[in-house]
Amino acid sequence: MDKTELKYSVMDTGSYFFDRSSMKFFGDTMKNYYVPKHPVSVKTYTGESVQCWELQRIHPVKHGLQDSAFFSCADFKRVHKAE
Repeated sequence: MDKTELKYSVMDTGSYFFDRSSMKFFGDTMKNYYVPKHPVSVKTYTGESVQCWELQRIHPVKHGLQDSAFFSCADFKRVHKAE
């Protein structure tokens, strides 16, 4: 999975994560992202473990935002990691 494949799969779910205006608001571009080769297991707030693709930022954006975003391998919906 590469960042372009992930982008189009996530956009097919109706998500606005990669919408041009959303990315501009945060001062982000696609060049600032990469996806590691293998999915990771993410524990959610409900306690379940979900296999996800991790979208990582190379450099921090506005206000120091540098957190990764996680998308389910099964349906490409956004998954929020429990702290």
